[in-house]
Amino acid sequence: MDLDFLPEHGEFRKEVRAWIEDNFPKAIRDKQATGEHLNKEEILSWHKILYKKGWLTPSWPVEHGGTGWDAVRKYIFSEELARANTTGPSFGLGMIGPVLYTFGSDDQKENLLKPTLAGDIWWCQGYSEPGAGSDLAGLSTKAERFTGEDGKEYYKVNGQKTWTTQGHFADWGFFLVRTDPTAKKQEGITFLLIDMKTPGITVRPIITIDGGHEVNDTFLEDVIVPVENRIGEENKGWTVAKYLLGHERTGIAGVARSKRGIERLREVAAGQLADDGKPLIEDADFRRKVAELEVDLQALEYTELRTLAGESSGKGPGPEASLLKVKGTEVGQRLTELTLEAAGHYGEPYFRGFPKEGGNALPIGPDFAFKAGPGYFNMRKTSIFGGSNEIQRNIMAKAVLGL
Repeated sequence: MDLDFLPEHGEFRKEVRAWIEDNFPKAIRDKQATGEHLNKEEILSWHKILYKKGWLTPSWPVEHGGTGWDAVRKYIFSEELARANTTGPSFGLGMIGPVLYTFGSDDQKENLLKPTLAGDIWWCQGYSEPGAGSDLAGLSTKAERFTGEDGKEYYKVNGQKTWTTQGHFADWGFFLVRTDPTAKKQEGITFLLIDMKTPGITVRPIITIDGGHEVNDTFLEDVIVPVENRIGEENKGWTVAKYLLGHERTGIAGVARSKRGIERLREVAAGQLADDGKPLIEDADFRRKVAELEVDLQALEYTELRTLAGESSGKGPGPEASLLKVKGTEVGQRLTELTLEAAGHYGEPYFRGFPKEGGNALPIGPDFAFKAGPGYFNMRKTSIFGGSNEIQRNIMAKAVLGL
């Protein structure tokens, strides 16, 4: 893997940085700085700006909207997006997109992939259930196949999904359903694409500990889905699901954003005083913890670069995706823990959903402090979503170590 930065890479970084500065909407930038949650329209506005530029999906094949950049340029681009504290594109793009262009039919690519890229379709993920989280293959949402009065084939879907991220925004969802209850767990699952406007779908909000509405419960009652909305073969959805999870776990690593987070942490710690009256960053114990975090992040960074290099040569995410997921979430959690430590007693007041849009209440202490507590608690979820870290360690033990 060649990680040398050539002169043209430096020019590319300048180009990307200047373009983001000129095109990332100031209203979104300001809202993110205050810790407010973005709405669907705000997220889509940046999505469409990236799409128009042709920079929305750098890792995809060129024929499906990719940029054709080498691994170094992709890495630089992700760094610059994080440096500017930009928001991501619409949810699911990096997961369902590769599934559609790899496994989808020509009609699915034409009718769903292209509008997804353009920002005209927003997706949600129907994987986890109340009784099937880490043991995802134990899902019970069922789909029964039948022939309609029009002579066409359909599925009737019944069940419940939970932690449906941004399901209240979604136009379509990708769902795992059980089509053969007599088969082994992984062998009786089918991957379906479902229009969220279909009668029988109810999305109920789950308000998280930081006061945000990000996830939902999704109920499906006699939801009718055409068979042509299936990805791959019936009862072979687990293969598609694993492929999708590989892309999801790679994205969860969040190296570039964690690097920016450490820079911000150092800035904060330089301005906060420890018990001895000196800047917190000069405290030996705190400085040691920051240094250990930076070492772990650097190791994670090189692992991510190896993955990017592999994808550039046509290799999809392998078992290393599990490693990226585990270490990426651990680094992110430690980062929020140190930020809360830097806030000190200013981080103790808990403001659920603060600040309120249009409100005139002001937080106590430095600007970063009121977000430290909610940020810390919200990050606890990351070691569970996308496949719990315990399960990821089992995957690595089997696939990498051969245990």
